[in-house]
Amino acid sequence: MTEADNATRNGTGDPEIIGVRRGMFGAKGSGDTSGYGRLIRPVALPGSSPRPYGGDFDAVVDALADALGRDGYDASVERVVVYRDELTLEIDRAQLPVVAKTLRDDPALRFELCLGVSGVHYPGDEGRELHAVYPLMSITHNRRIRLEVAAPDDDPHIPSLFTVYPTTDWHERETYDFFGIVFDGHPSLTRIEMPDDWVGHPQRKDYPLGGIPVEYHGARIPPPDERRAYN
Repeated sequence: MTEADNATRNGTGDPEIIGVRRGMFGAKGSGDTSGYGRLIRPVALPGSSPRPYGGDFDAVVDALADALGRDGYDASVERVVVYRDELTLEIDRAQLPVVAKTLRDDPALRFELCLGVSGVHYPGDEGRELHAVYPLMSITHNRRIRLEVAAPDDDPHIPSLFTVYPTTDWHERETYDFFGIVFDGHPSLTRIEMPDDWVGHPQRKDYPLGGIPVEYHGARIPPPDERRAYN
């Protein structure tokens, strides 16, 4: 896939509509307790960005292309997105460790610090439902970028970055715990927040809102599916 193909993955670079959300949270089958049951809005992802990207972003992309080589860059970078003054490189998941190591070690890049891993679940992004987002910072050049990797629900595997950025250790465990993304190569990929015998991954969009009551200041707070519905 060439850079021109990557830049037009969704046709024009306009926002990519992947679904429609009904109600405040898009909950199904458990009642809408928000009072916004009739709210309807599209679920959109930012589209690809054309050059020039602005600021230092062009220099970063060009330096990465030089370091990987044109063939390596085209095989690794699916598209470039500039949104709200942030540069995001969407990376093929198999190439993630190579790209991360290049961003860390190349003198023109030197993104020495990974600030964590965030999971996202987009049920409407067919074949790319699970996303992992890595914010990177270059202390040397005072720059920030983000890497984003996608995997399908039926194959939720992404290579671990523990050997490149050891600080991702607990962040990858948390993302696995809440979203079910399996980080291949992680030294101890176990739950970190939920009990070991917990069933499911509670920050996925398809996770039911029902749950267990919570005791708070002497009061019993019922789970969301037992609270009053306003729709």
